[in-house]
Amino acid sequence: MSKERVFTPYQVFMIAILAFIQFTVILDFMVLSPLGAILIPELEISTSQFGWVVSGYAFSAGLSGILAAGFADKFDRKKLLLFFYVGFLIGTALCASATNYQFLLWARIFTGIFGGVIGSIGFAIITDIFPLEVRGRVMGFTQMAFAASQILGLPIGLYLANEYGWHFSFWMIVIVGAIVGVIMVVFMKPVNEHLEANKGQNPFKHLIGTVSNPDYIKVFLSTTLLATGGFMLMPFGSTFSTNNLGISLSDLPLLYGVTGVFTIIFGPIIGKVADRIGKLKVFVFGSVLGMILVGIYCNLGVTPLWVILILNIVLFLGINARMISSQALITAIPDMKDRGAFMSINSSVSQVSGGIASAVAGMIVFQRPDGFVENYPELGWVVIASMIISAALMFVINNLVEKRSKPASEVKAKPVAV
Repeated sequence: MSKERVFTPYQVFMIAILAFIQFTVILDFMVLSPLGAILIPELEISTSQFGWVVSGYAFSAGLSGILAAGFADKFDRKKLLLFFYVGFLIGTALCASATNYQFLLWARIFTGIFGGVIGSIGFAIITDIFPLEVRGRVMGFTQMAFAASQILGLPIGLYLANEYGWHFSFWMIVIVGAIVGVIMVVFMKPVNEHLEANKGQNPFKHLIGTVSNPDYIKVFLSTTLLATGGFMLMPFGSTFSTNNLGISLSDLPLLYGVTGVFTIIFGPIIGKVADRIGKLKVFVFGSVLGMILVGIYCNLGVTPLWVILILNIVLFLGINARMISSQALITAIPDMKDRGAFMSINSSVSQVSGGIASAVAGMIVFQRPDGFVENYPELGWVVIASMIISAALMFVINNLVEKRSKPASEVKAKPVAV
């Protein structure tokens, strides 16, 4: 008896290509966290200045997303994705060439102008290609890029940084990204069905209409809180691990690598469960688990590596459950004619909120002369508070999705028999 395939071969290819693109973009952000322990002393900067290196990318990405929103539905999404991806790779190459704090800061800002829009274009493409009934699984697979950046990217990046200097970590991203870009040019089909619905539409009016839509505003508010946790904890994760928890720099690749392996295993499973039992239930589960683990992790002192490994694995299970389920829910909100603009603005809100969170985190925590990071527990409580509020807002988003789905299903799934 033959089983039905959930995805067509081309849809499988698109999941892979979008995941690889996300891999390079996420790695570009993620690699800064473990490099913080190297960059802060080498560039002779403070935790506050390092916070601005992280948030500089986020602020420029947010501004770029807002400016691009009005035009996001006016072009073939493939061409738009290629344009911003090439700019992102150029910016990353500039980061690899940086020799001081000022150069690196401006290089991060340039990279953010292009990199910050890529995720929103990817989500718009996912919404165009995949019905809501299977988007949890799609998000689960694309979220594997986050884990792959830990398993492959971070250990290799840290090895290159330790052996040859931190610049080589960014060159690695440029090389991998160039290969992905060539594959996309050759094999990806145009994504332009939305163009007919936006013919003759004024970009400025389109932007204003999207920003002022009451349903969309609720999502943007929820995204603001969702961005807080990662941007607050991640930038100082390696510094906290090495100075407070007693983890050596040489053990960081193992920590990120093992956590990443389990995250790759969890991703597709979480997506499948979210499609079956409900995306809101999975989000609530992830939020509760995340709050418990953040409360424990941020209050630790010197701890054995195996304990940190277990806590990290469970923490990222909660984080992934939140991200996969919330992303799948949010894609169901915009109308087809607004998808590009909505995703672009939503990405901007996330980036700007994350930039503010990163800058605030840099002001809350500080390093003593001996390297110990002070006020990390306080940072954890701020993150927990944001998780509680975002969980409440996700109930509102879920109600919107149910209301919009009542008249008719957005698109019926079309499985292909093997």
